[in-house]
Amino acid sequence: MNLLLRLEGLSYAVAALLVYWQQGFSWWMFAALILVPDVSMIGYLAGPRIGASCYNIAHATPLAWALLLLGYFANNATALTIALIWFAHIGIDRTLGYGLKYATAFKDTHLGNLNKA
Repeated sequence: MNLLLRLEGLSYAVAALLVYWQQGFSWWMFAALILVPDVSMIGYLAGPRIGASCYNIAHATPLAWALLLLGYFANNATALTIALIWFAHIGIDRTLGYGLKYATAFKDTHLGNLNKA
């Protein structure tokens, strides 16, 4: 199951990167924003429950999908750019084994324990 979930993450990353490249969006913007979702880890300063919630909001796909659809239907290149970078980040994280977090500890993810990955 873990391999399947990691391959799913890889598919998100590859698809996002291909669309990003095909649209001709800025690679400087990509480099500047690719790690922005990781700022959500600051929530762990308030404890594992709040940290996991913050992390999961930034690393689950529903908000990225909403931004992608908004950008598409509003013909807004900035929203599309950010959404694709966001999907690439999520996909890369999942491919590397960084899953959504449980409230117990940062290392406890839906893809398994990071210490055992």
